Amino acid sequence: MDDMPSSNEAAVDYSLLEKVNPVFLTAKMTLFQLAANGDPDAAALAESMGLTLEETQNSANTTTTPEQVLGGTIMLEARYRTMASLAESSGYTLVDLPCGYTPRAITFAKKGLPYYGLDLPVVIREISSQVNAMVSPEEREFIHYKEVDATNYASLEKAVSDIDGEVCINTEGLLMYFTDSEAGALCNNIRRILKMKGGCWYVADPESSLQYIATMRALVGDRFLQIMQNAKQQTKDKSDVEIGKNSLMASPADIEGTTKRAMAFLAEHGLKRERVIVAEHLPELDSLSKISPEQANAIREGMSSCAYWKVTLDETAPTVELPSSEAKNFTLNGAIQNGTLSLNLSGRLDTISAPTLLTFFEKVEKEHSVESVLVDCSNLEYVSSAGLRVLAIMRRACAGGVTLANSNEFVADVIEQTGFGAVLTIV
Repeated sequence: MDDMPSSNEAAVDYSLLEKVNPVFLTAKMTLFQLAANGDPDAAALAESMGLTLEETQNSANTTTTPEQVLGGTIMLEARYRTMASLAESSGYTLVDLPCGYTPRAITFAKKGLPYYGLDLPVVIREISSQVNAMVSPEEREFIHYKEVDATNYASLEKAVSDIDGEVCINTEGLLMYFTDSEAGALCNNIRRILKMKGGCWYVADPESSLQYIATMRALVGDRFLQIMQNAKQQTKDKSDVEIGKNSLMASPADIEGTTKRAMAFLAEHGLKRERVIVAEHLPELDSLSKISPEQANAIREGMSSCAYWKVTLDETAPTVELPSSEAKNFTLNGAIQNGTLSLNLSGRLDTISAPTLLTFFEKVEKEHSVESVLVDCSNLEYVSSAGLRVLAIMRRACAGGVTLANSNEFVADVIEQTGFGAVLTIV
């Protein structure tokens, strides 16, 4: 039996990050598209990061058509600018979750407004150094970058602990990649933060499919259905999770039913929502100058039926039992014998730790013949869709499959709810 290393110090490359966290590529795409539309801070930031069109629109895992790029550019700029305006007008401290690679911190700091950007460690370490180099020492005092996992309350609590007063939490482009268990964990965490600090949560995601339909229909007419189907399939192919299927995402096929489901889901977690009509808060968009006036007017008209959600505490809701804020680190140990890689996982297999597991597995694959994987989950407390994506990647690479042993009830339920039970063997 060959012993494997118990810790994972190897660097994680960006292609691995995209595999386990699909929103990672979108974060850089947003920056590049803002830069292409003439935002000077976005342009300077994109240049300093060396971003290119090919890197942000296409990758080893996905490709994008010119029509999708244009529609995505318009929608992303509308969301980015409108959500920033709503956050600023709230009068609360902005907590950007996830902050990605946008120049929003620079914009707020120039106005003398506090900004808290929260994201995965690899994003924060990259963006914080870039942004801090672009602002004055005085402006730097307003910018706070924090490393978090949105489903981990302990990390969120620590990130906002030094904020005095109420908070405005902004979430853009995150929920569509979440499973129900992750969305529930996020709602629980948001509720606890709002209970502690006060304020509100602006979330752009629930009606994002409606906004995309309105945008693409204005641009390409009846062809928008085929384009949307292609885009959805590509996103599903690269994420291993069916997009937009958690209980907070409204479906164009059943707006009334899925909206009621989403409101009930929020209520279960002690929250309520108010629709904020996009068209009523939509600023001038640089991206609309690239299309005809008729198309631009059609997009503005379409946004009159779309909304972002302002979520607040529901004081009438019954007390919600919430998990402990204790967070344990992720560790793994492994050994390989006769082509079977045996792994022992402890702690949380989430968006922060999933790249570590994938890096470890790919390193072992290069040095040994791996025919099957046996994972001891007795000490695994939590698994997210990012972790499940890694297990699915491992399954595709092994003829003998991946077997999970000694899973607790939560881990087993998440695997079954997400459909991964069809490809992973649970003992």
